[in-house]
Amino acid sequence: MEAGRVESPSVVYQSQDFLVVNKHWDLRIDSRTWRETPSLQKQLRLRFPELADPDTCYGFRFCHQLDFSTSGALCVALNKAAAGSAYKCFKERRVTKAYLALVRGHVQESRMTINYAIGRNSTEGRAHTMCIEGTQGCENPKPSVTELVVLEHGLYAGDPVSKVLLQPLTGRTHQLRVHCSALSHPVVGDLTYGQASGREDQPFRMMLHAFYLRIPTHSERVEACTPDPFVPALDACWSPHTLVQPLDQLVQVLRAAPDPEPAGGGPRPCSTPAPPPRAPETQAQRASCLQWLSEWTLEPDS
Repeated sequence: MEAGRVESPSVVYQSQDFLVVNKHWDLRIDSRTWRETPSLQKQLRLRFPELADPDTCYGFRFCHQLDFSTSGALCVALNKAAAGSAYKCFKERRVTKAYLALVRGHVQESRMTINYAIGRNSTEGRAHTMCIEGTQGCENPKPSVTELVVLEHGLYAGDPVSKVLLQPLTGRTHQLRVHCSALSHPVVGDLTYGQASGREDQPFRMMLHAFYLRIPTHSERVEACTPDPFVPALDACWSPHTLVQPLDQLVQVLRAAPDPEPAGGGPRPCSTPAPPPRAPETQAQRASCLQWLSEWTLEPDS
């Protein structure tokens, strides 16, 4: 199934101020290229033309990003005030996110905290990729924390694979993919950080999915849980044989967990460690924030 043919993304949450859709894998969020490139932006224009805002560059205010190859929950703010309140939640680390993934090998520990600083890879031929601290060519590594819970062990096209729930406590570029690769359990189908053994020819997609999203804005609690795409009924190559942790139990824990306090001080459902302290905001970061706010919100914070 080609992403360009998916003309109507499924809606998992909708209110007067927000829309959460289930993004397809291998689909750009937006595109300003001259050629006709399939994108979520264009799909939303087709389905919700009345919600498109001509005052914005893309017609819709996407509150966050998902990689091209990643599927799952993506939140869209339907006005400037809503975009500003969502941005504030992301900035203060009050957003709860959980992803599902199939990773190579059988992860032995049922729960773990992955704590590798991540920086940009300056190695020739690795432009636009990230790496963990200590890797040759790693520039400006920043603290990065991910919680991992093993759900199932099984086989994918005959190779050992684990189904895991991943909860990022920081928001670095490609964080989940880099952390899984650093554990020697890369995401199945990840051609950038996966194994260079030729085994990535079998998957039809990268097996990473934004499963759960909660944004506690001042006016409403935006909460969405998408369907699990990694089940044998949808992919005959995936054959689970050992249940480690039921997914529905973790969903209940996620839903019942209190919203994190500003700056990430609240409890997390998968484990107890809090993310590393946030570095003081620089003048350049503040200027960038104010520029963003001037476009997306009614009034910038003082």
